[in-house]
Amino acid sequence: MNSLTDSKIPIKNLYYMLCYAWGHLAEKDMADVAREDEKDIKHLLIRILLVKLRSLIKRGFYREYKSYQEETGTLKGRILFQESINTFSFKRGKMHCEFEEMTHDIVHNQIIKSTLFSLLQNQQLDKHLKEEIQQLYPYFDEVAVIKLNLRIFQEIKLHRSNQHYRFVLDICRFLYESLLLNEDNGESQFADFERDAKAMARLFEEFVRNFYKKEMPEYRVYRENIYWDAEGEETSYLPIMQTDISLESSDRKIIMDTKYYQHTLTQNFGSQKLISGNLYQLFAYLSNHRKAEGKEIMGMLLYPKTGKELMLAYRIKEFSVKINTVDLNRDWLSIHTRLKGIVN
Repeated sequence: MNSLTDSKIPIKNLYYMLCYAWGHLAEKDMADVAREDEKDIKHLLIRILLVKLRSLIKRGFYREYKSYQEETGTLKGRILFQESINTFSFKRGKMHCEFEEMTHDIVHNQIIKSTLFSLLQNQQLDKHLKEEIQQLYPYFDEVAVIKLNLRIFQEIKLHRSNQHYRFVLDICRFLYESLLLNEDNGESQFADFERDAKAMARLFEEFVRNFYKKEMPEYRVYRENIYWDAEGEETSYLPIMQTDISLESSDRKIIMDTKYYQHTLTQNFGSQKLISGNLYQLFAYLSNHRKAEGKEIMGMLLYPKTGKELMLAYRIKEFSVKINTVDLNRDWLSIHTRLKGIVN
């Protein structure tokens, strides 16, 4: 039985999936910078990052006002009288002042420089890419290196004046999450993203959801909370069910669950069967879903193809249920056509 580990998803397809998941469809054509012998998705993203950084350097780094305090002989900003008295600054002809200045040394640029710094420590990185990073690194001389963590990425503020940083920072976050730091010697190594089942499952779900948002505007595409159709005194103990993807048009609704598994089917006494837990979950969604008048309701399980292609359709109770696969190893047009076809 084939599995997802038997063959790698083409690097360009992974990049397209990331563009949909991140909401950066305008950057899809950047995949053309890929080389025929590209090692993996990380190397492609680094190559794209360097292209974007060259453009950023030409445009000029985004700056913000930053607050400073210092003892100075030139009065500026707000004079801190108490600090000046406590340190006898006036005897030296100086005063403590608090002031603001425009600077490049802000978190947006610090994230970029810290990412480049980590990449330079990486022993797996292509030497030609390292040379390109070393050429760009001096442009960040006035920017500090910081210790990155997820909270920094989550709290970054983007608006109209710095929106052009969003794609660059999304790449930096991806690379940060893909880097395994060895604190003993300061070197870093890449994690194998394509073999990280949880990361790929999250990417697959976000890609499919945003694909339908973009490519099928006739549907409202969203995540939906479904509550148990239950009676009792303590129904608050019942867990809330949340769909991966709900697609709703004027006359139909599809509840879709994406599953990124090593095997689409399971073996049972020598015969192949669907994974029962996935069917139970989907049926629970359909059974407890608040029905809309005049709308056809359908449930669907969507897997990446790992063996034979599946296009199964059943009627379970009063519900229409479909099980489909999409071959992520095909050319992108085939993937695009397949995802639209299973909904239509």
